[in-house]
Amino acid sequence: MQYDAENSEEYLELLEDDWRKEKLLAIRQMIFAYAPEFVEAIRYKMLNYGKDDNDVFALNAQKHYVSLYVGAIDKVDNAENLLAGYNYGKGCIRVKKTIKIEETGLEQFIQKTVDMWRTGEDTAC
Repeated sequence: MQYDAENSEEYLELLEDDWRKEKLLAIRQMIFAYAPEFVEAIRYKMLNYGKDDNDVFALNAQKHYVSLYVGAIDKVDNAENLLAGYNYGKGCIRVKKTIKIEETGLEQFIQKTVDMWRTGEDTAC
C-alpha cells in the first residue's frame, strides 16, 4: 500500500491500527535500538532508515504483510538461517501476520546488516 505522508509521524498516523502496525513498529524499534544514528525519512512513499542519503532499510505496510527492504539479502552471512520462516526475495523480507518476530533471527539479521554498513561494506542492491 502507498501512504501519502510528508514525514514519518504522518505515515504512522495513516497506518490502520492492526497487526501490520504492530509488526512495523516492532521492526522499527529493532532498527533504532541497534542503529540510533539512523535518520528516519519518507522516500518512495515508505519509511527509510539510514544516514546522509545512504539508506540501509525501508519499511512499508502492505495489504497482507509488512515489507522490510534491504539492499541484498544474500550479502549478509547466514541470512538463510536468520530468516528461516520468512518469505523473502533478493531484497525484500515479507513479515506476515503469523510470524512471531521475537522467535526469529530478524533482529540479528538487522544487526549484521547495520554492522556491514558501519564498516563500509556494500549493503546496496
